[in-house]
Amino acid sequence: MTTTAQPYREVTDSNGRIYRVGESDVDIMGRKRRWMVILPWIGMMAISSAEYAFASAEDTLHEAHHWDSLHIFWLLGVWVFFQAAVAFPVGKLRESGKLPARWAMILGALGTLLGYLSLAYAPHVVVAYIGFGMFSGMGAGAVYATCVNMVGKWYPERKGGKTGFVNGGFAYGSVPFVFIFTGYMDLTNFRWVLVSVGLFLALTVAVVGYFFQDPPKNWWPEEVDPLQPPADRRARRALAMNPPAVRQYTPKEAWQTGRVALMWFCLLCTSGVNIFGIAFQVDIGKEAGFAGGIVATAMSLKAIVNGTGRGVIGWLSDLFGRKRCLIFVCIVLGLSQYGILWAATEKHLVFFLIFSSISGFGGGAIFPMFAAMTADYFGENNNASNYGLVYSSKLVSGLLGSGMGAVVVANWGHAGAFTLAGSISLFAAFVALFLSQPGRGKGASLDPLDQSLTRA
Repeated sequence: MTTTAQPYREVTDSNGRIYRVGESDVDIMGRKRRWMVILPWIGMMAISSAEYAFASAEDTLHEAHHWDSLHIFWLLGVWVFFQAAVAFPVGKLRESGKLPARWAMILGALGTLLGYLSLAYAPHVVVAYIGFGMFSGMGAGAVYATCVNMVGKWYPERKGGKTGFVNGGFAYGSVPFVFIFTGYMDLTNFRWVLVSVGLFLALTVAVVGYFFQDPPKNWWPEEVDPLQPPADRRARRALAMNPPAVRQYTPKEAWQTGRVALMWFCLLCTSGVNIFGIAFQVDIGKEAGFAGGIVATAMSLKAIVNGTGRGVIGWLSDLFGRKRCLIFVCIVLGLSQYGILWAATEKHLVFFLIFSSISGFGGGAIFPMFAAMTADYFGENNNASNYGLVYSSKLVSGLLGSGMGAVVVANWGHAGAFTLAGSISLFAAFVALFLSQPGRGKGASLDPLDQSLTRA
């Protein structure tokens, strides 16, 4: 009787963390792991228009359905609420094996289609709250949770740049739809446009999701020895600046460290400011007297820089550390709100476009920082549910940024609202100073990995 040798082995570092080594990406899924960056990136682009292009459809929806403008802003807030609400339960189901990645994507595709159908045909705004706000939001949340967290599993040794790249699709994928909703869609064709967009995006999500596959628990790429400094300079630098978690934390254990609460609050502040900017930049631009095409251009620039900024900051965080980059983007996001207000008040078009772009960079870059930092702090095995805990702050920030943002604008005007938004983001930068990796004292190093990397 013969036994088949295991194609992998498990090794343990000095902290007791287990690594599964010896299997290549091709051994596991029959293709290179870069596909688990490209396909999630496409999936993220397909769900981005519901958040980043929605404000561009406001005028047409208002005229077509006679919905109050406040209802439309609250629709976006409800969408963000449900998008964030499903992150943790989807993460738990994914990690338990009860919800395979491809089925999570199919559910996301159905939610996307229902959302656009409800915007096209809703006989009452309540139907839009259910179809777009709830079902489309939940579908997008399933896609988001699946795509973002899969990247860190396949690239545990240098997840920052890859996570940022995939996360970026959630912003600049909306760019063509900003122009479609602003410059092409009107009362004569809005139903045809919305249904066509919904069908196209839902099909895209379902097709790319069909090819999704997770690596085994504790998997580590065969070309990188987890107990020795990597030969690849990029991986060596990334691990030196962002050492792996000392062990795999469950959501309960991660919460008990206190870091999740800090990250939750920082993301609450910054994502609220980001959503506020998405919802009200069109309004303040119109108030300043800028033409509709200029406002659409500003929103497109914001979305493009928002998306590309996520990839850039992810790459920079591999070089300089996640925490430093997080503090930097919080400051950038805060100061840019003051800049947008100043440019609109002075009716300075060039600076309005510049500060809109800078705001897009800051608002987008926060998300890959928290996604990668969650894996750095608590490990990859439970990253979907752990990041779901952190990301759940959008349950509140979506409602505050869009719905309550409308209330603040109504009472304080754009000047008071944008000033408050900038101050909130700067406060988040201060709070981020207190973040540190659990299980490592200040100045502590990995043994033997980090000591060798620090000397390199």
